[in-house]
Amino acid sequence: MSLNRREFLGAGAAAVAGTAIAPGIRLIELASARSPEDAVSMQQRWGLLIDSSKCAENCSACVSACHEENGVTDEGSPTTDAQWIRKVTVKNPTSGYSHSLPLMCQHCESPPCADVCPTGASFRRADGIVLVDKHICIGCRYCMMACPYKARSFIHETITDQKADAPRGKGTVESCTLCVHKVDRGDGTTACAEACNKEGHSAILFGDLNDANSEIARRLKTEASQQLRADLNLNTGVRYQGF
Repeated sequence: MSLNRREFLGAGAAAVAGTAIAPGIRLIELASARSPEDAVSMQQRWGLLIDSSKCAENCSACVSACHEENGVTDEGSPTTDAQWIRKVTVKNPTSGYSHSLPLMCQHCESPPCADVCPTGASFRRADGIVLVDKHICIGCRYCMMACPYKARSFIHETITDQKADAPRGKGTVESCTLCVHKVDRGDGTTACAEACNKEGHSAILFGDLNDANSEIARRLKTEASQQLRADLNLNTGVRYQGF
C-alpha cells in the first residue's frame, strides 16, 4: 500500500467518523435545553424526593396520573407492560418490615442507558432529565438491559390516541420523562407529585436539586435520604426517605 493510498483511506475514515458523530452531537445539543443557546447557561437539575413513609400501600394515584398525563392507555397489555412508573413493595428480610414506594427512571447523572445506546437516542439533558429520542431509537433494547432499575419498556404494538406532549411509537423504548413538557412550560411539578398531593399524602416532591432555595434542596441538606443502588455511583436525580 502506497503512502498516498494510506493517507486517502485515513482521510476517508475520518470523514465517515465525522458524519456518524456530528448528527448525534447536534441532536444532543438541541435537546439539552429549551433552546441551543441556553445549553451552557442552564444550571438546573430537576429531581424528585420521595418519602416512602407517607406513601400509602394501596394507593396508585401517582401511576394513574402518570399514565393519564402521558397517554399510556394500554396499561396491562401483555406485550406492552409500560414501566413509566410502578408501585413496588420493599421488605426487610430480617425484621419483616415492608413498605410501598413508587419506582421510575432515576434520571442518573451518568445514565447507563445512554452509555450503551448505539445511536444516541438515549441521552441526558443539561438539566438532568434523561429522555429517549424516538426519531433515532432503533429498538435494540440495550438500554433496557443496562438500566438497573428496570425502568424502561418496549412498545410492541401500534399506539393510537397519543398525547401531543408525549409521543410514543411502536418499535421504540420509553420511560419516565419527569413530565418534561410540564417542566418546559413552567408548571413546576410533575403529574405524579400533583396526584400524590391531591390525595393528601404529599409523598412526592419535585424541584431543582441545584437551587439552594428550593424546598427539595433544603430537605436533602437537612434530612436523611438515600439513592436506590447507591453502590453504582450513578448520582440519581430521584432520592428516597423513610427506609
